[in-house]
Amino acid sequence: MSRNGNNGSSRGQDEQSLWEEDDQPEPSTTGSPDLHIRSSSSSDVDDSRFPSPVWMLESSKSFQWKWVPLPVRSLARSLGTWSEGPHPPQIQKIAPFFPFIQELPVNLLDRYLPRKLYKAALLLCIYFCWLLIFSLLLRHSAKSGNIEGYGQPQPVWCGASYWDGGNGCGMDGNNCRPFDNASLAFKCPASCASVIVQNPRAVGDLEVLYKPLVIGGPQGNSEFDQAVSYYRGDSFLCQAAIHAGLVSNKKGGCGVVSLVGNRDNFSSSERHGIRSFGFDSSFPQSFTFLTGRSSDCGEVDLRWPLLAITVIFTVLISIFTSSPAIFFASVFTMLFFHVGLVSDPPNIYDYPTLSSLIIGRFLPAAFVAFVIYRYCVKPQLSGLTAHVEKTVLWLGGAWVGALNNYTFDFIPIQRLTPHDLRVQPGARLALVIIVVLLFVIALGQIWYLRLEGRFPRYLAIYALMGGFLIICVAIPNLNLRIHHYVLAILLLPGTGIQTRPSLLYQGILVGLFINGIARWGFDSILQTQAALIGDGQLDSLLPNITTPALGVANITFGWALPPAPYDGLSVLVNDVERHRWYYGEGGPSYTWERNGPDEKKYFRFGYMRGSRAADYTKAGVWDTDGSWRTMKPGPSR
Repeated sequence: MSRNGNNGSSRGQDEQSLWEEDDQPEPSTTGSPDLHIRSSSSSDVDDSRFPSPVWMLESSKSFQWKWVPLPVRSLARSLGTWSEGPHPPQIQKIAPFFPFIQELPVNLLDRYLPRKLYKAALLLCIYFCWLLIFSLLLRHSAKSGNIEGYGQPQPVWCGASYWDGGNGCGMDGNNCRPFDNASLAFKCPASCASVIVQNPRAVGDLEVLYKPLVIGGPQGNSEFDQAVSYYRGDSFLCQAAIHAGLVSNKKGGCGVVSLVGNRDNFSSSERHGIRSFGFDSSFPQSFTFLTGRSSDCGEVDLRWPLLAITVIFTVLISIFTSSPAIFFASVFTMLFFHVGLVSDPPNIYDYPTLSSLIIGRFLPAAFVAFVIYRYCVKPQLSGLTAHVEKTVLWLGGAWVGALNNYTFDFIPIQRLTPHDLRVQPGARLALVIIVVLLFVIALGQIWYLRLEGRFPRYLAIYALMGGFLIICVAIPNLNLRIHHYVLAILLLPGTGIQTRPSLLYQGILVGLFINGIARWGFDSILQTQAALIGDGQLDSLLPNITTPALGVANITFGWALPPAPYDGLSVLVNDVERHRWYYGEGGPSYTWERNGPDEKKYFRFGYMRGSRAADYTKAGVWDTDGSWRTMKPGPSR
């Protein structure tokens, strides 16, 4: 008996040694009398040191994916667990700096106006004061000015011109008459120098792109040169007025323009921050500015005084308001009408028509704004007591986004299209920087969403958005266009967290949404190629022009018959349509007679489809010495 007991004692010691040294259970076989079972109630053994079987870790549903490698399934489980965040969730709340100061305006309002009725009356009084001052200044700006002998100046937008590009003015420019003996009192808004040509525009054998369109000017380069300035008819009127020193780019202004008909040799010069292009031939329409008239212009552009008024009222509402609904509704409405009527209006300067358009855009925008408030703004601003920080970050960001035609004007991306990204200088680098910045911001927002336990839900929302965009890209014959308001709607859900960075991000995105709708409306995110190009190059087939026959005073061109679907050909001479040929109207040739021995001419050719012209060739030059310079390869417009 003692021997058996000793053996049992020895076996127990061996077993204990095995547990302590190898940290693994002793292997056993079925039916073995030495099967060892570890008690789960042992307090001196760490359960985490023993991996659990896969079938215990995975649910029956996930175990159906057994064909997926185990490391991948393990990684997916880990990511799923991580995305759920801590338990319990850590709801983010801003602890205000100097809380007494930030809460003082609201506390004073509660102390002296304790009843809601008094507060509502004060709020209505603020609305009325803003609307009254805003309307009076806007009306004064619209009605001000009276130039003696010419009446009230007519408002024009920064890109207005007398002449359309390509063959837009028709044969011999007849659709853009009169060419001379006509004058107009005009009024330009501020900041017209920043307007640029967004699609290639031919001026003789030059191509203007992403620059102001001013052709001509005085002979001297000095800004103080008082020589009479002559500009080609397709120059932007307000930019030409800035170049001539008649209008201020900072404040706008008005003057009188006079059409003076055909002119030769438009000179190039740089004046008042605008470089004009030269054109060393004739053009049938040109204009100049009458001096001594701008002094009677009246009030200059009032967008900056109106900006100060709206900023003051929105700041007051932000500081004295603790209700997210009142704050958002007030700021959204004021910013929307300020952008649509003052800071970045559509190219309409008839104020009744403009007001009707903005009100029509406001109603659907207000519905979208309610959704934004319900799911993005309200979760962020509820319970926030840092009213000064809200004013600086959220409201300041909203103004930055709403005034993006000024604040983001330095970014060399005018439109998010493949053509602009390929051609515009600096566009690709700017896009890379923006994408990297958005990625870094997104990582920060993901972290806070995870802490609040909302990351899986928002991940599902963005997965649906991504799937929708993929479907849009896959639709044939349509192009996806990400507008300002679309970008804001896509990014706003990720800002519904009460953190200081989120305050800034959400304000900027709401401002971008306001600017996009007030300026452009709910433009479709799916556009045809023609709508996307606008007046840009179509990449269409170009005519094959044979070597011209040169005479003493004439030049004759010939071309191959146009292929389908084209049925004709258009000839531009010095950027003016001078000839159209269609099937059945004689042979495919054209002769131009020279009027003088020293006259240089620029010729461009483009196929016609009915009355619409396709792309033109680049300009071939018939020089003053009678020689011919063949056009370079590529299209023009």
